[in-house]
Amino acid sequence: MTHPNPAFDAAEYADRLGRVRAAMDRAGLDVLFITDPSNMGWLTGYDGWSFYVHQGVLVGPDGPPRWWGRGMDAAGALRTVWMPDTAIHGYDDSYVQNPDKHAMLDLCALVKACGWDRGRVGFEFDNYYFTAAAYKTILNHLPHVDAVDATALVNWCRAVKSPTEVTYLRRAGAIVTRMHQHIAEVAEAGMPKNMLVAQIMATGIEGAEGHWGDYPAIVPMAPSGRDATAPHLTWDDSPLLRDVPTFFEIAGAYRRYQCPQSRTLFLGHVPDTYRKAEAAVADATQAVLGMAAPGLRCEDLARVFNGTLAQHGFHKDSRVGYAIGMSYPPDWGERTMSLRAGDKTALKAGMTFHFMPALWLDDGGIEMTEPILITAAGCERLTTTPPGLVVKP
Repeated sequence: MTHPNPAFDAAEYADRLGRVRAAMDRAGLDVLFITDPSNMGWLTGYDGWSFYVHQGVLVGPDGPPRWWGRGMDAAGALRTVWMPDTAIHGYDDSYVQNPDKHAMLDLCALVKACGWDRGRVGFEFDNYYFTAAAYKTILNHLPHVDAVDATALVNWCRAVKSPTEVTYLRRAGAIVTRMHQHIAEVAEAGMPKNMLVAQIMATGIEGAEGHWGDYPAIVPMAPSGRDATAPHLTWDDSPLLRDVPTFFEIAGAYRRYQCPQSRTLFLGHVPDTYRKAEAAVADATQAVLGMAAPGLRCEDLARVFNGTLAQHGFHKDSRVGYAIGMSYPPDWGERTMSLRAGDKTALKAGMTFHFMPALWLDDGGIEMTEPILITAAGCERLTTTPPGLVVKP
């Protein structure tokens, strides 16, 4: 059984598998086990909200990858992956959240059945979905395996996007553009914040330009006033207030490809401090977008941004961006490149980033961020959201 509307063609999946095996060879791995649902989806097409139980994909030295997961989720694998049905392995439900019978016991049995219980096997050690109990079970029941840290091996294979992936990210960009437009149109003083967030999420799922909207990997973040001095607070039922900034960090999503973007809303008067911060961020942003191009390094973009910001009397401690692409909760970043000092990764055409020049001030925060694509000629904004603060008198 195959997916009735696959996101990518067979040639693209074959190319991805080839890139992963080449990376495995460079790392000296005989077998790779991945648990990150973004990596699982990118490599096999698997798509389901099943990452709350143990699941993964085994990549051996030859043949198709093998999907492994909860038995009832095997039906979802049959509907979404490109591999043959024989490459799908479901474990019994008695393994689910059972402290006396860990699901990795079944994985160990599968590894042995494949003849892969000796040699170097890579695992995503530093990943949300791979637990200490999982690791302990593997060590105890695959004693002849040399367990190697292969965190981010697949993530780096995803760094340069294919033309189809770029198309999906542009569609996600159109969706987040519409979401920000909706905020600017309907937000008003006294409106309960949860009611506005409900409309934001509905707009994102409705989609844009004839394309449906997917669920974002992170829920909307919408802090106001002093709450906005903290970057990752969400929402409550408090009313929007006049003369108090609220920033909205949200994402449009299409086929799990995430396009995050932030804007800051003022209902009423904008204090001089925020106008100065707006000018500083806009100047520094333009400096980066005007110079970003293949061959430069991630740290070069951070250096130009921070240097320009400093000329305006502002300083930013955190990174100014990170790689984006296909993602599942709890994060819409790819967890590879960061735009910060010391990251010497060379930019290549096809890389995509959330350029994140946010500032957190004493009494609030200002976020005016841009998702960008590195092109052969420079860089391209993935949205058409107007720049600057969103101000409604």
